[in-house]
Amino acid sequence: MDWGSIFELSLRELIGVQAIVFALAAIGINVQFGYTGLLNFGQAAFAAVGGYGIAVIVTTYDMSFWLGLVVGIAGAVVLALLLGIPTLRLRADYLAIVTIAASEIVRLVGRSAWGRDVFGGSDGITGFSNDFYDLNPFSEPLELGPFEFRERVLWVLAVGWTLVAICTLVVFLLMRSPWGRVLKGIREDEDAVRSLGKNVYAYKMQSLVIGGVMGALAGMVYSLFQGAMQPDVYATNFTFFAYAILILGGAATVFGPVLGAMIVWFSFQFIDLALRGAIGQGYIPDWLMDSNDTGAVRFMLTGVVLILLLVFRPQGILGDRREIALDAR
Repeated sequence: MDWGSIFELSLRELIGVQAIVFALAAIGINVQFGYTGLLNFGQAAFAAVGGYGIAVIVTTYDMSFWLGLVVGIAGAVVLALLLGIPTLRLRADYLAIVTIAASEIVRLVGRSAWGRDVFGGSDGITGFSNDFYDLNPFSEPLELGPFEFRERVLWVLAVGWTLVAICTLVVFLLMRSPWGRVLKGIREDEDAVRSLGKNVYAYKMQSLVIGGVMGALAGMVYSLFQGAMQPDVYATNFTFFAYAILILGGAATVFGPVLGAMIVWFSFQFIDLALRGAIGQGYIPDWLMDSNDTGAVRFMLTGVVLILLLVFRPQGILGDRREIALDAR
């Protein structure tokens, strides 16, 4: 494979489904962490609830796809309330502990043997995406330059990027409203905001709910694209990928999560294909690395880049140091 082909295949990931899913998840974390200062380490749980909402309603209970959407979103709201009510009055680290535990609880319940009849166990649930694809207006593949997108993928991309645009617009409008300015005040000094008569607890809860719903949308898009709801996809690394994307693009910025998602998945694909090409052409000797190692190495290289970013530009690519910065020094 020549370098031109590697670059073209990598460019496809800029607008791919993975970029959509993690952009939505990172936008939700941006509302919670970037603008409010809430440490939600359980975004994977919200994504799983969204995916299970559709899968369980459609496949297990043989009900409407649209009802599944409502149940998925409602489930994310309920989960946010369950996590937020006992923790948001306490220090921030309590929310972090509770959310990362809740993420694993949701995953383990989904793959449990006793819940197999409802959640499908470790094999997951399939057969719930037909109603979604029946709405597909695209009847033939689309060629865009060197890329060709099949009808089903094109439909997911259209819906997914529309959701990303809507969520980005919502964040843009909210953060320029008085409500958004209160969130920023809570992030900087919640005692000062409380002294002005604002209900800090209520604002935190609203932020947690909004970010959780966006995470649920990410899970819905991914499960519909895969045509399966598999619980192990929504492990804790899902959340940490979303955080890495947010840090790269810039926390407390409107477009940072989207840019970060596009760059990360482009980089993953480019590094993977470049390493495989270099190994295949003999530039990298077999004793040093083989094709089975490329997956791990790409994560290592991405981690190195993130560390350097935290040292030399802690506010991220689009971030403003006066707004928020994560300092590794």
